[in-house]
Amino acid sequence: MSSERWSVDSWRSKPIQQVPDYPDKTVLGDVEKQLAGFPPLVFAGEARKLKRALSKVANGEAFLLQGGDCAESFAEHSADNIRDFFRVFLQMAVVMTFGAASPVVKIGRVAGQFAKPRSAPTEKQNGIELPSYRGDIINDIEFTTAGRTPDPKRLLEAYRQSAATLNLLRAFATGGYANLENAHRWMLGFIKDSPQSGRYQELADRITETLGFMRAIGLDAEAHPELRQTDFYTSHEALLLGFEQALTRVDSTTGDPYATSGHMLWIGDRTRQLDHAHVEFCRGVKNPIGLKCGPSLKSDDLLRLIKVLNPENEAGRLTLICRFGSDKIADHLPQLIRAVQREGAKVVWSCDPMHGNTISAGGYKTRPFERIMGEIRSFFAAHQAEGTYAGGIHLEMTGKNVTECTGGARMISEAELHDRYHTHCDPRLNAEQAIEVAFLVAELLKAERAAFPLPQVSAAE
Repeated sequence: MSSERWSVDSWRSKPIQQVPDYPDKTVLGDVEKQLAGFPPLVFAGEARKLKRALSKVANGEAFLLQGGDCAESFAEHSADNIRDFFRVFLQMAVVMTFGAASPVVKIGRVAGQFAKPRSAPTEKQNGIELPSYRGDIINDIEFTTAGRTPDPKRLLEAYRQSAATLNLLRAFATGGYANLENAHRWMLGFIKDSPQSGRYQELADRITETLGFMRAIGLDAEAHPELRQTDFYTSHEALLLGFEQALTRVDSTTGDPYATSGHMLWIGDRTRQLDHAHVEFCRGVKNPIGLKCGPSLKSDDLLRLIKVLNPENEAGRLTLICRFGSDKIADHLPQLIRAVQREGAKVVWSCDPMHGNTISAGGYKTRPFERIMGEIRSFFAAHQAEGTYAGGIHLEMTGKNVTECTGGARMISEAELHDRYHTHCDPRLNAEQAIEVAFLVAELLKAERAAFPLPQVSAAE
């Protein structure tokens, strides 16, 4: 397959899964043509910079933090929601960076994560069968014929919201909000009386003391931009390939094609068939690519996918996002690690502890927090046993004070799920639970650093 000629539309001749049935293909074509004339959302140089950062993760020199909404919602698009998500993300990153003395590569599931694969094309309510909700970029969560009919014009709204979100995130990342001197101010109000508050405040105090020492010896944030701004990247599942094709551009400096809808795209566990459209599209764009790896993925199939998606064995190109479930990871992950090691493939290993741990409780989909934490521990333990580097974590999370995952420091019960259950798709960690995960990862990463110490930079360098 990799020897076949690739073009931006070669995916259209391949079998495809998880695509909506648009009733008016003419309107869809017109919308895609309009999108093709729009400015890129991200730039090729930014995607290359992310690939370089991920190459350090692949080499054990940094850690990947990837997270955000299950599926972004048109109705919840607001400056406050974006800010609160970014605040929690910064808190998590600083906990990991300071707690484990490790650089953290920050990638949001944001500014484009509007589409969701579904287990069935239709659903029934009260004897009525309609198309499944596939995310706001495709149709509406409202269970009506009109709402569930795929509408191509939603692609335009998704583009506009992604552009607005990116604009605000870039301002936050580079305009002073991410300054480490603001670490105390990132704390969200509803977390201040939480069990995690004390731990975070103590860490923020240590950062303040460190910055004070640095200023005293002549090093300040104004002279060192890395202290007052951060690199923040966006990612989403490459599900709607017409949208992705419309936003693919040829980079003027290299002549290579880049998907400009986001810095990183990933292929889902339901769309990773080797000879299908999603793998075909992603193999040709030069962005960093993620591949979801679930319990049904066999070692031989993974190696074939790696060869197609990363034929030059380029560090930073491919991230394997493992989502097994806390009860299955020990049976599946080690054999994949061994196969990849035997092949000498350069990949980032990342843990998605969310998707394999979904259960039903009290009429809601939820994810028990202890299972999420258990899968993370097992992920690190498997890599330690195999002598490989556990390089990242991939979370569905929000900056909102939701009650969607049971457990955590406040021990959210099944009976409390209905209090603030706001997700349109899958349950997310709330801000407090996300920070609790960050502290666990920092501890595990600190132990891993003993096996994978960061390279020492000499004074001459």
